[in-house]
Parts: sequence; structure tokens; C-alpha cells
Amino acid sequence: MNTEQFITMLDAKGITLSPQQVQQYETYYSTLVEWNEKMNLTAITEKPEVYLKHFYDSITAAFYYDFNQPLHLCDVGAGAGFPSLPIKIAFPELHITIVDSLNKRIGFLEHLSKQLGLKNVRFIHDRAETFGQNKEHRETYDVVTARAVARLSVLSELCLPLAKVGGTFIAMKGAGAKEELGAGNKAVSILGGKLDQTFSFTLPEEESERNILIIKKEKATPKKYPRKPGTPNKTPIE
Repeated sequence: MNTEQFITMLDAKGITLSPQQVQQYETYYSTLVEWNEKMNLTAITEKPEVYLKHFYDSITAAFYYDFNQPLHLCDVGAGAGFPSLPIKIAFPELHITIVDSLNKRIGFLEHLSKQLGLKNVRFIHDRAETFGQNKEHRETYDVVTARAVARLSVLSELCLPLAKVGGTFIAMKGAGAKEELGAGNKAVSILGGKLDQTFSFTLPEEESERNILIIKKEKATPKKYPRKPGTPNKTPIE
């Protein structure tokens, strides 16, 4: 996917980019590749692939959820900023918080944010499990996102405690989401969520399966969740 195709395909979905926004994606790409030589941020470095598999793929969440409002969004385990920063460029009114367990990645994100001139973004070095128990952040976000971080039963324990009651958890998944849902329904329910909608589609060009799960936060998460770091992964709620 070249830059022109990226712009055209987003425009077809009602997302029109200004020249400044187009330049921000260009800067994002060049900064990502530059820093990737010093630290492992992504295995995908060819420009058409970054635009398709990182930028466009991240923004697909906006095809099914309205980000055109000043929401407070928390992105768990965003790595090099996906999906929240490509979404933030397209929807500048968003307030973004990224939590990541690797301090070097936080350093990259802080530098990237300055290069892009982003406002209302913050980057926090923490494990998702301890972050979810932090009273300043627990149940305060309108939207919580995660892209291919862990299976749904684990991911729900990391993300749902951060969503406020009435808020939304958006899990971005590849193939196998239906099986994950079967195993993850119990966790979603215990943690206060309820599956609202599932959207399945194929990523253009490579035709790989994608699934976006929209989970509504209906009631408060029990205080004991999330459990200690590492526990959700070792003994998921299933």
C-alpha cells in the first residue's frame, strides 16, 4: 500500500487526511525505521508494508467505532504506538495514554510524539497488571485498545479494569478470534464486560483475516483484578 492508496482508501471510509496529517504519517514511518536500527520495534520496515500492516490496520478500528470526539483512550502494550498513534493522527481531538512495560519503547514514543507535534498524549512505563490497580487510571478511560497483545482471556484482565463503566474495550485480532471468544467469554463477564459487536474483514492486498471485538463495560471490575504481574498469562480466567 503506497501513500496515495492509503489516503484514498481512508477517504473512501470517510476519513479525510489533511496535508499535515499525511506528513505526520511520513514522519512516523521515517522515525520508526531510524529507531528500529537501534532497537527492535518492528519486523516490518518496508514502507508499503508499514502503511498497510501498521498504519491502515490500526485505523480500521475507526471504521467500526466513532473516534471523532475528545475521548480519553488508553492503549495497552502499544509497542511502537499501534494502534493508538495512527488513530490519534487521524483524530487529533483524542487524548491518548499508552502504557508499556519496556522503558526503551517509551523513550521512542516520547521522541516520536515530539517529532509529530502531538498534543494530549502521555506515555507510562508500567506493567499493565500494576497499572490497572492504580487508582489514578483504574476505570477512568472511555476507550481501551489492544492490538494482538495476548489472547482474549488474558487481554480482558489487562484492559477491562481500565475502562470506565459505560466505556468500551476494543480488541483487535487476527484469525482465530472466534476460538478466543469461546475461551474468553467467562473472563469478559467476570471483569464487567459484555461483547457488543464483532466485525470481521480482510486486510486489503494481503487478504488476511482481521476481527475487531467491541466489548462494552457494563459493571465495575472486581477489586482483585488485574492480578499480580504474570499471573493472568499463567492462569487465565477460562
